[in-house]
Amino acid sequence: MKRSFWLIETDHSPIVATALHSGHTLRSDLKDKMALDELERLREEDPFTDIFTQIVKNRIIDYHTRFEVDFNRPRHNAVYKYPDDAWGLHIWHTALSKSEIEKSLSFYDFFYKEMEMYFSNIIKEYGHVVVLDIHSYNHRRSGPDAPYDDPLLNPEINVGTKTLENPHKWQHLIDRVIEEMKEYNYLGRHLDVRENIKFYGGYFAQWIHEHFYPNACVLSMEFKKIFMDEWSGKVDRKQVKEVKKMLEAILPVIEEELHKMKEK
Repeated sequence: MKRSFWLIETDHSPIVATALHSGHTLRSDLKDKMALDELERLREEDPFTDIFTQIVKNRIIDYHTRFEVDFNRPRHNAVYKYPDDAWGLHIWHTALSKSEIEKSLSFYDFFYKEMEMYFSNIIKEYGHVVVLDIHSYNHRRSGPDAPYDDPLLNPEINVGTKTLENPHKWQHLIDRVIEEMKEYNYLGRHLDVRENIKFYGGYFAQWIHEHFYPNACVLSMEFKKIFMDEWSGKVDRKQVKEVKKMLEAILPVIEEELHKMKEK
């Protein structure tokens, strides 16, 4: 199902992959008001994460930029209005009107209405759902020629699980997924994969857990932008392909753990 804003694909599986910040499109009535240029927007978006979702047939991809409306934030601040909402960036030449904000929020409301039905149907069929909530993040924020941000505080993959308040049922699955990613041979080395170091999971994960716990587990995966230059937007296709292969490698682990749950 392809909407003007997002893509929803459904297949018979309890595993879903999402890319809520991969979009770059800005609706036409806001373009003259947007103060950021294309590259400035792209830097804070999550390009290529939609490619990572191709590992499964259940996919949710947002095509529009998060600067129009952010499905991964609570409704009251889903539309960025001020620099404090967006890393200090001056977003709009002139303030958005009430009607412009309401139009953006109407898409937000429609999205979550569809999500309610989408996840309810999967859980009705399988009894549970695992969501790979895929994002990426910058690690050279001081500038294109500045040193990289401290790697001790910026793992190459940050798995956010704190929106799952009581992870007991899912802890073994979470631990196994993280271990599988740590052990994956990524172009001759192992990636730095850690849990809840820089990101804990956003509102989308929180909403799923609030509505569908204990039958839902969201792994909010933040990939450091090692597969691209965050300042120029230039992509390393070899690394994009390898990240996708690594994500494919965790699917049998998830399927095995879900099978064990079903047998209990």
